[in-house]
Amino acid sequence: MEEAGRGCGLLKVVVTHGRNLAVRDFTSSDPYVIVHVADKTTKTKVINSCLNPVWNEEMTFSMKEPVGIIKFNDHHLWQEVFDWDRFKYDDKMGQAFLDLQPVAAATKLRRALRLTAGETNLRKVNPDADNCLLSDSFVTYANGEVAIDARLRLREVESGELFVTIKWIEPDSANTGKQADH
Repeated sequence: MEEAGRGCGLLKVVVTHGRNLAVRDFTSSDPYVIVHVADKTTKTKVINSCLNPVWNEEMTFSMKEPVGIIKFNDHHLWQEVFDWDRFKYDDKMGQAFLDLQPVAAATKLRRALRLTAGETNLRKVNPDADNCLLSDSFVTYANGEVAIDARLRLREVESGELFVTIKWIEPDSANTGKQADH
């Protein structure tokens, strides 16, 4: 019950770039990413004729806590990559997901350790069935944010990787981080 009283935090999803994306037009693709978090959906801009696009787009979602899976659906963060087409349906270019449980656990650890300043690795996350990670990642705490940089393998496609950063900012840590900067 105490958690609900704290109000909402912010889940920030930064879609930085893609690598070796699949060809869906004649020699290239026009990729964009759709991000699903819980019941919310948003998308990046289209990058024309590019198999290694750079988006560097940040999307912010208000949530009570970082739970579920970010399905770049449901409790995940779910991301889907598409090739934009002017005269027909957009082509799927793969999908990836990342379980937010390690971020939630790291957030609880940050609270237990009463971290308010500095930078700390809170948790190591290994590639497994609950995520599309290509390599080990670390959930860190810095500047009032619990974050993970993730290199994700796109599924249901012949090739492609998606690079994202997931940040969780609690109302109390955001204020603490701002005060520490002054």
